[in-house]
Amino acid sequence: MPGIVYVVDDDASLRTTIQQLLEAAGYRVITYASAQQLLDQRPDENSPGCILLDVRMPGLSGPEVQGRLTEFGSTLPIVFLTGYMDIIVTVKALKAGADNFFIKPVRSDELLKALEKAIARHETALALKGELEALRTRLSTLTPRQRQVFEIIVRGNTNKHVARELGSTERTIKAHRKEIMEKMKVQSLAQLVVIAERLGVLAQASGPSKDETGAGESGKTPGSR
Repeated sequence: MPGIVYVVDDDASLRTTIQQLLEAAGYRVITYASAQQLLDQRPDENSPGCILLDVRMPGLSGPEVQGRLTEFGSTLPIVFLTGYMDIIVTVKALKAGADNFFIKPVRSDELLKALEKAIARHETALALKGELEALRTRLSTLTPRQRQVFEIIVRGNTNKHVARELGSTERTIKAHRKEIMEKMKVQSLAQLVVIAERLGVLAQASGPSKDETGAGESGKTPGSR
């Protein structure tokens, strides 16, 4: 199945028409008669999908639901449907992250293309999320000492500098470094640095290392030889 489409519209006839169209295209379709129903029966955030949301409905409007979902941390893309174009509403919704905006009646091919694009984006986001979770799990397997070594070496310091900063021996640091590479499943320091950047480890650094501080005093940039 190419994904799940959550259709939110108070028009029963339109919901049925859209459901038939999307199911014929291979999508799994879940419909809601109101915005509140969507909020009460939250969509599955862990499966590729998107929300097809009417702008104007009794009770909560589409943009209001968009705001609520954002507050909940939802990553599902939203494609809006509206009876007539309201530039102000459209601009606000798009700035808030909406994928697309269509005026009813919308052409089937245009709608299907937009939904396919939105779901593909969500699928990519889920994949990236999964990768980050896997990296965080690997990072959690490091011992406190290995974590210290990890945070220093990814800032461009040599084993000798790490040993001096931690009051250890270069041989011990080499052993820690080997274990870190194995646990993080990387083959090079460059890969380790990329992981540190993705996990925000570099940004979390409290300040320059002793070696970096010394480099700064001598007028050299960090990592310069």
